[in-house]
Amino acid sequence: MEELIRFLFITIAILYIVRAILRWAIPALFQSVVNKAQQQYNNQANYQQNRQQQPSGRVTVEYIPEKKEKKTHFSDKAGDFVDYEEVK
Repeated sequence: MEELIRFLFITIAILYIVRAILRWAIPALFQSVVNKAQQQYNNQANYQQNRQQQPSGRVTVEYIPEKKEKKTHFSDKAGDFVDYEEVK
């Protein structure tokens, strides 16, 4: 009987301590997530403001991807292709 009371007391104490820690940790975690999102928003807003306004009708290309050779044949890794006929 003494072990049961001791077990219950330790369990309740641990749950109480975990609850107190979570009350502190969860708001701190959410605050850091909110701060990161706000910082990203501010960075994006600053980028948009610093970027020069282009006159309408003009197009500028800021990035041109490298040209890759196009493959015109299927590789051997594509697998076997089997024709099938639908049975009604």
